[in-house]
Amino acid sequence: MIYVFLATGFEEIEAISPIDVCRRAGLTVKTVSITNELTVKGAHGVGVEADSLFADNDYSDADMLFLPGGLPGSTNLDAHEGLRQVILAHHKAGKALAAICAAPLVYGHLGLAKGKRMTCYPGTEQNLVGADYTAAQVEQDGLMFTGNGPGAALALGYLFVEHFCGKEKADQLRQGMMYK
Repeated sequence: MIYVFLATGFEEIEAISPIDVCRRAGLTVKTVSITNELTVKGAHGVGVEADSLFADNDYSDADMLFLPGGLPGSTNLDAHEGLRQVILAHHKAGKALAAICAAPLVYGHLGLAKGKRMTCYPGTEQNLVGADYTAAQVEQDGLMFTGNGPGAALALGYLFVEHFCGKEKADQLRQGMMYK
């Protein structure tokens, strides 16, 4: 199960594109609102209805936690104490973490970036305390997956599919979706 956390001001394409790619691959993805409402308004005014509210999950079945970026979405994620605790427990259990754009700042603020190759939106890299900032479009270091911005959303989704389903499945999706 991949959990995708939606906060007010999230970057819509950074959430929806990886969700779409993963679901096409047959992966189970659940969107979670960290607000008190199922409908979460993105950075560009698009309302997205989440599958559940934060408090309605226990996250024990999570294989990956994914944080879409955007502002103020990323800072709203970072300010959610319950989410921070779920992330720390997930990391301690040795499971995958992912973020794109400005959202890797959450992992940096939690001390989880230290010693990891990571990317993020240019200008937010100072939040990746102790990380090896690469400025790549997407980056994977063990169980840490990051993307640098909206243009990396599909590539990051394919990286998730490659991790969970293998390169062949990811390549089939790239071809079927006309992605080069």
